[in-house]
Amino acid sequence: MDERPQEITSLVGREVYTKNGVFVGEVEDLKLNLDVRSVTGLAVGSLNTELFEHEARQGQGVVVPYRWVRAVGDVILVADVVERVRDPDDEEEIVA
Repeated sequence: MDERPQEITSLVGREVYTKNGVFVGEVEDLKLNLDVRSVTGLAVGSLNTELFEHEARQGQGVVVPYRWVRAVGDVILVADVVERVRDPDDEEEIVA
């Protein structure tokens, strides 16, 4: 049995924090590139209203690029850049 799909689905429901310990949100879904069978982003909901006031107020989520992920364990740690960088013109994805 291939363990890879189980690992990928196990990311759903995990809390996401920055390396500084700031809560970002909770993984609701994954953005995948099926051609190369890789995760390209984390669809995060239940957002920290201090970081994402507009999105949280409207019930939206954000997609954090997977390249920002620094560690995966009981929680997911992402680069601190998520605290500082936000593209207000892109409501769907945080862009560096």
